[in-house]
Amino acid sequence: MNRFIRSLTPDQQISLLFVLVFGTLLLASVVGLLLSLRERNRSDAWWQGLRRYREGVRRSWLMMAVFWVGWASGPTGALWLFGLGSLLTLREFVSLTPTQRSDHKTLVLLFFVILPAQYLLLGLERFDLFSVFIPVYVFLAIPAVSSLGNDPQRFLARNATLQWGTMVCVYGLSHVPALLHLSFAGHAGRGAFLVFFLVAVVQTCMVVQHVAGRWLAYPPSLPHISLSFQWRSALVGVLGGGVLGGLLSGVTPFKPGQALAMALVACVAGTLGHLVMKAIKRDRGVPNWGSQGRSVTGASGLLDRVDALCFAAPVFFQSVRWYFGP
Repeated sequence: MNRFIRSLTPDQQISLLFVLVFGTLLLASVVGLLLSLRERNRSDAWWQGLRRYREGVRRSWLMMAVFWVGWASGPTGALWLFGLGSLLTLREFVSLTPTQRSDHKTLVLLFFVILPAQYLLLGLERFDLFSVFIPVYVFLAIPAVSSLGNDPQRFLARNATLQWGTMVCVYGLSHVPALLHLSFAGHAGRGAFLVFFLVAVVQTCMVVQHVAGRWLAYPPSLPHISLSFQWRSALVGVLGGGVLGGLLSGVTPFKPGQALAMALVACVAGTLGHLVMKAIKRDRGVPNWGSQGRSVTGASGLLDRVDALCFAAPVFFQSVRWYFGP
C-alpha cells in the first residue's frame, strides 16, 4: 500500500487524501446527525457524550479545512493564514489576562513587532533564529519593556502570563506552516503532507479520547482540571493517533515505524497541551476562550480548537528536523 501511494504524483496523492479524509468526515457528520435525532433527555450522559463527539467532528472539519487552504495557497499564503490565526488566538488569550495600563507598551510589542517578526523569520527560512527568537529574546524583552511602565504590582504574574500566551499562540502555532518549508531527499516540495500528517494524527487522537472517555465511563483522573480526562482514554487516543500515523507513512518521508513514533510524539504533546490549556481556563474561571466566554469563532474560541496543535507542532517540527535534517 505504501509503495502504491509513494508511486503517485503529488497531485494524485492530494486527490486521494481529499477523497479519504473528507469522505470520512462526511460519514462521521452523518452518523452524529442521525444519532441526534433519537428521542433522549438532553441532560443525560448519552447526550453529553454525543455533544462532545459532534464537537470533535466539527473541530476536525476546521483543522482539515485549514490544511487544504494552507496547501492551496502555498507557503506564502499559509504564512498569512496562520499569522492571522496567531493574531486571533493571542487576542483571545489576552482578553482573559488581567493586564493594566502599564502593560500597553508590552502588548503593542507583542501584536505589532514580535508576531510579525516570528512569521517573517519563517518566511526567510531562518530556522535557527526562528526556533529561539521567542524562547530566548522575546522572553527577556517582555519583562524589560514592562518594567518601563513603572508598575511593580503583580509584575511577575503579569509578565509570565504574557510570555506564556506568546509561547502558545505565536511560537507554537507558527510551527505548523513551518513544516511546509522542510524538504528531504525524495520528498521535495511535499511539505504540505507533513502538515496533513500532524493535523490528522493530533485531531484523531483528540476525537478518540473523547469517544473512549464516554465509552469507558471511568471517573475523571484529574477532576480539578478536567471532568473528561481519563488516563485510559488518553492512552487509547494516543494509540489511535499513532496507528493512523503509521498508516499515513506513505505520504511522508518516514518509514512505517518512524511514522508511528513521530505520531506518538505529536499525540502525547497534544494531549498534555490540551490538558494544560484546560488548567489555565479553570484558573481563569471560564468555560472557553474569548472575551466574556464569547469569541470570533462562536460557542468556543479558536484557541479551544487548536490548543493541542499549538503544543504538538513545535515538538513535531523540531523532532522531524533533528532526526531527518542534515
